[in-house]
Amino acid sequence: MKTSLCRIAGAALLAAAMAPMHSAWAQGTATYPNRPVTVITAFAVGSGPDAVLRIVGDKLAARWKQGVTVDNRPGGGGFVAIEAARRAKADGYTLLQLDSEHVSALPYLYKQRNFHPLQHFDPVAPLFLTPFFVAVPTNSPWKSMSDLIKSAKAEPGKVSYGSWGVGSPGHLGGEWLDFLTGSKMTHVPYREVSQLYTSVANGDPAWSFASIPSSQGIYKSGKIRYLAVAAAQRIAQMPDVPTVAESGGPAELIVNSFVSLLAPKGVEPAVREKIHADVTAVLQDAQVREKFSTFAFQPIGWSVPEMHKFAQTKSEQYQLLIQKAQISLD
Repeated sequence: MKTSLCRIAGAALLAAAMAPMHSAWAQGTATYPNRPVTVITAFAVGSGPDAVLRIVGDKLAARWKQGVTVDNRPGGGGFVAIEAARRAKADGYTLLQLDSEHVSALPYLYKQRNFHPLQHFDPVAPLFLTPFFVAVPTNSPWKSMSDLIKSAKAEPGKVSYGSWGVGSPGHLGGEWLDFLTGSKMTHVPYREVSQLYTSVANGDPAWSFASIPSSQGIYKSGKIRYLAVAAAQRIAQMPDVPTVAESGGPAELIVNSFVSLLAPKGVEPAVREKIHADVTAVLQDAQVREKFSTFAFQPIGWSVPEMHKFAQTKSEQYQLLIQKAQISLD
């Protein structure tokens, strides 16, 4: 009986001690945000991710009744933005916009840095998924993915594909195609996306992956065409373009990138949950969805555990491909 009374008394003392902490936590969450929020992004001004972040930021600002500032820090493979966000206080007032390659590929591309983004940041809200198409010159003899693969396997190393940089989804997607089909193609990286698709239109390199916003100008001019979309389903904006599987390629060739918001580790869980809930609500806004649609960006409503799972799947795939191809940016 005495022991039971002691336990009850101890529990009461613990509850009393923790009450002020819970009260302060609840108060802080209820008033978040009570000052402007900054979102540091690794993307340049005028890029697709920047454009949609700004409209999402405007909607959040209206919802929060606080300013949301976009701070563009492109360069350094994402490390410029990452380092700026790492120095920020973990209070939810500084967020970071990255894509899945920043999160999942950097540890293997820059192995000597021994930097794993998810050891320093927590995912807080997904924004969108970008599907990629296989683009070829309009006069290419290839009419399907099976044609491309047949040529690549017939003459190892002769078929070239371009991308917008070493370690980009366009590069690693090509490595993934090689891995799945047993082919061996030559990668040609470009500094400028516009130059990449001009070169593809001229037939050298022979093909590349392409997103709608980056390639629509030259596509609409009739200089390139899309063989397939590297996705499980056709894309609403280009319903006549078959999937890779429908075009005779491996169904496993799914090439995409997802963009999300992260926060420095240490932000209170309730604040992270509020950010996730509010961003999820904003993504349902008609204006936001219309803006996303113009870029063929697909809004995603993943939970935080689902974000972790997708990032882990990407990480495992990228580790395999980067090590196999001996890619290093150190």
